[in-house]
Amino acid sequence: MNDTGDKRQAIFESTLELIREHGFHGAPMSLVAKKAGVAAGTIYHYFESKDQLICELYNYNKERVSAVIEEAIQPDLTFQENFFRIWTNLYTFYVKEPSVLIFFEQFTNSPFNAHKTPNYAKGKLFKFFNEGLAKGIFKSVKPEFLFLLVMGSIVSAAKMHVYGKVPISKSDLRQLAGILWEGIATENSNQK
Repeated sequence: MNDTGDKRQAIFESTLELIREHGFHGAPMSLVAKKAGVAAGTIYHYFESKDQLICELYNYNKERVSAVIEEAIQPDLTFQENFFRIWTNLYTFYVKEPSVLIFFEQFTNSPFNAHKTPNYAKGKLFKFFNEGLAKGIFKSVKPEFLFLLVMGSIVSAAKMHVYGKVPISKSDLRQLAGILWEGIATENSNQK
């Protein structure tokens, strides 16, 4: 590993895996370094403390999720089509990256999340909901409730697939997203 970015990435991935296996307390910096294949001192070159590593890991994964949402939204598609793309892409991401799913759940309920509230207002999904609300595409509810319903269904479906060993087909995904869409959309929902 010559590149600084590669080392940071290896540290992040190793930390995610250790947290998935052992929780925050079971992921000491020395074990992260060993798993990442870097010297223990190298970690402290990038992160002052485990707290900083955990908080930066949260931001790193939030950016990854934002990229999934951004890639899903296509301006030439209807809100409904974009909704289905967002739902399916996020589900697929969490199924492929279960360590991220576990990390987010642990982080949200930990002392690392000092404010105990996810920062919905700055995210791409929240912006999507606000735009849909402004256009009358979504039923008139708080955007936080839309976020809760959508992310809750995605996370639950991903956990059922990954940990419940319940196979979910593409048609199952479409049906789940469709049921959710019917619950949150208005009659104007075919707009772009």
